[in-house]
Amino acid sequence: MPAPRLLLPDAPALVAAHGRATLLTPDGELLELPAEGLARALADHPPPLLVHAPATARRLDLPRFEAAFDLLELFAFCRPAQLAAPTPRGLAMALDLSLPQDDAAAAALLPEIATVLLRHLALGRGTPLNRDAGILAAQMEKAAAWPWAPAILAALGVEAPKPSLDAHKVWRRLPEWEDPGPPQPPASFDVSPTEARLRLGQILGEGAEQRPQQADYASAAAGAFAPRDEKGQPRLVLAEAGTGTGKTLGYIAPASLWAERNGAPVWISTFTRNLQRQIDQELSRLYPDPEERRRRIVVRKGRENYLCLLNLEEMLGQAGQPDMAIPLGLVARWALATRDGDLMGGDFPGWIGELHGPHAIWPLADRRGECIRSACPRYKQCFVEHSIRRARTATLVVANHALVMVQAALGGGEDGRPIRYVFDEGHHLFDAADAAFSAAVTGAETAELRRWLLGAEGGRSRARGLRRRIEELAGDLPDLLPPMEAALQAARALPGLGWSSRLSEEPRPAASEAAAERQANPTEAFLRAARRQVLARAEEDDGLYDQQCDLHPLGEGIGEAAEALERALKRLEEPLTTLRDRLQARLEDDVSELETGDRIRLETAARGIERRGLLPLKAWQAMLRTLAAPPPTPGERRDFVDWLAVTRREGREVDAGLHRHWLDPTTPFALNVAAPAHGLLITSATLRDAGLAEEPEAAWAAAEARTGASHLAAPAIRAAVASPFDYAARTRAFVVTDVERTRPGQVAAAMQALFLASGGGALGLFTAIRRLRECQQRMAPGLERAGIPLYAQHVDAMDNATLVDVFRAEEDACLLGTDAMRDGVDVPGRSLRLLVFDRVPWPRPSILHRERRIHLSGGDPKGYDDALARHRLRQAFGRLIRRADDKGVFVLLDRSCPSRLLAGLPPGVQPRRVGLAEAVAETRAFLSEGAASDGTAS
Repeated sequence: MPAPRLLLPDAPALVAAHGRATLLTPDGELLELPAEGLARALADHPPPLLVHAPATARRLDLPRFEAAFDLLELFAFCRPAQLAAPTPRGLAMALDLSLPQDDAAAAALLPEIATVLLRHLALGRGTPLNRDAGILAAQMEKAAAWPWAPAILAALGVEAPKPSLDAHKVWRRLPEWEDPGPPQPPASFDVSPTEARLRLGQILGEGAEQRPQQADYASAAAGAFAPRDEKGQPRLVLAEAGTGTGKTLGYIAPASLWAERNGAPVWISTFTRNLQRQIDQELSRLYPDPEERRRRIVVRKGRENYLCLLNLEEMLGQAGQPDMAIPLGLVARWALATRDGDLMGGDFPGWIGELHGPHAIWPLADRRGECIRSACPRYKQCFVEHSIRRARTATLVVANHALVMVQAALGGGEDGRPIRYVFDEGHHLFDAADAAFSAAVTGAETAELRRWLLGAEGGRSRARGLRRRIEELAGDLPDLLPPMEAALQAARALPGLGWSSRLSEEPRPAASEAAAERQANPTEAFLRAARRQVLARAEEDDGLYDQQCDLHPLGEGIGEAAEALERALKRLEEPLTTLRDRLQARLEDDVSELETGDRIRLETAARGIERRGLLPLKAWQAMLRTLAAPPPTPGERRDFVDWLAVTRREGREVDAGLHRHWLDPTTPFALNVAAPAHGLLITSATLRDAGLAEEPEAAWAAAEARTGASHLAAPAIRAAVASPFDYAARTRAFVVTDVERTRPGQVAAAMQALFLASGGGALGLFTAIRRLRECQQRMAPGLERAGIPLYAQHVDAMDNATLVDVFRAEEDACLLGTDAMRDGVDVPGRSLRLLVFDRVPWPRPSILHRERRIHLSGGDPKGYDDALARHRLRQAFGRLIRRADDKGVFVLLDRSCPSRLLAGLPPGVQPRRVGLAEAVAETRAFLSEGAASDGTAS
């Protein structure tokens, strides 16, 4: 094998700001160019060396680069499954290089980054990971003229390997999962407060900073790991831990000790992906050895988050296309190195989708429920199946509220039924349960069931339909065929292809038999009737957002349409029930005869019919029967809230239908999740309403109502640990009184002035996506001219985790976001030193919220809204100070903010109402204090 050599491209290094570029030529000449002069400068050189070609082009207001040496692609190839923020500074941090202080230094750093990456590849050329790397690079060069291929082949020491798609077929090299066998019953040893403190000390190590609040918190959390005394009465601890307490390690201490001692996993659940990833990273302190950590810690998410190997195999037909060859090659590299195959928030570089378009990444996951489970030829290598089996023998499983609740509602699901939980971000349990235990009879939901039953009726899809799934089993079970045929015939009552375009059509004489069949479709008839009632009764609007109306009194024709649809759904439910019963009977009657593979296929088919077909059909029929029941009387409290809605996307109608939510969603949470468990810790920095500080019992009662604790027979153990931070000294809070919040121009100008005053490091939070986009367009030019990059959720095509990584790495960058950026984001240090809210985050008016204000507010609807807004402001404020030495400024651009809402801010914070000019001056002065002396000036 030839010796490896470093072959760097003879290309200029390019770093872009808004409207201007810094170019370092191969001759060492450093040029500062306006955007319009860059094209002329590049004309005499090879394609440039840069980081993130689409973002570079966007900042320069240029067309997409036809060719470029993008260091992100090289990084993803040489260091697969390693995360880095997609900027020169972010790559430098990931590679432990000196951080550039300006664009000129960044341009000079780019060749060094390329050198480090290629050297890393050369040193590892004999490893199993790089066995087929040369073949893969050659294929990427052949299909897409990938510019990095020659440098990679030189670093690997290979010459002209034969291009082949074989290197993309990573499933050939992935390990197969093994079934761990049935789990043993867990023991019932408890964890004492003293033991929890000792384990915490072991995790922190010798010489760690003494944090008495953290040890107190660990002691309190241990109460959730005592044996329960009565069935249905779990040991429940509600623990509020102020920011800076260190609650993550505080609950990991007793949780890990209980799991190791009793031989069963503890499930740690979060609301946001950001916190899920943060907890996973924190666990490296508990299990530093990567192999032990992989064995003991499992991150669990829904199937739609993982790489589907069958989807990858099917997409390889596109690997010869120039626009797909590079992303599929990078995915193949990542698939061999990934810890668990998580495409969303795991170790997959989220910026690959922005480099090559979402069409290159989104189809790789099973987002349409097309998984064929045991019938899949890649079943034994499946990342999801691996994670399910690893979770059964893990010490700690890091999941999310949505997965936990859905699995519990299904009786435990694939992961079994955990008996010990930690619910972090416990203040979001109400919202998570609201989403998990809701139902909707809409076009999207019902059409999805039709597709699952009938398969792909047009377009590209792997949806095989019920016929193919059942015919594979029917050789030995001919009695499956009649109910299958009946179910397929009945499924045609669900919306057919193109249903959304027919929502606004009124019945008229059919021009053909197919048109007559569509008009007679009972689901589409119901959707049209629902839409008609919504448009007749909803308030006039600007046509951009969803509309809704009360179900009663019923509009003309909707009752009859609901009855017809209910009958049609019943005709579908009956044969599906027969199918399920006959499959289950075979499992029970032929226990000794069935091979393991046959049993898996039968179980999968029966479970799929139950969950994908029968469960939604029963829920939909129950909802439709509501239309024939007597309407509620004014003020009557019911378990469910039903309403009709029209859904819009970007101002275009896309769906309509009937929606149902629990009035109090913590009721099904308590019944399905909490009561069957043996112990739960529900924790957050904001469990209680700070506005009730003068009434501690009322504050705890409200927390118990929002978390479902009030529905359990045994009382919860309450614990509260105050934040150790000195908010009075380290923060400032202002309400700006002379900005009109309804004028986007004023809001954008005010936010820009504040961002400039802080020198960057600012997070702007919006309560509406449209306003965020308007302000981003107005703010970006001025900020970027000042050398302050501006990133924005719903504008930049990066996922939220990548945006936060960029924001954290780029100390002087600014970020705009909505709710997802308000919670669960951990950005310590100067990278987040200013937080600006565009307006008070009141709950959005809706029929569901109206009913909850009436029935869940304890007679104080106004106070109910206040509590929600206070929680959101307090959560946002909590992003500012993450370490004792952080400093931060909080600004609200809403002069109408009532003073009572500001009681949600931490103790010691004294908000002041000031004009914008004063807020800007004070922000600049406060954040610059001490900056020069400690070397942190921006």
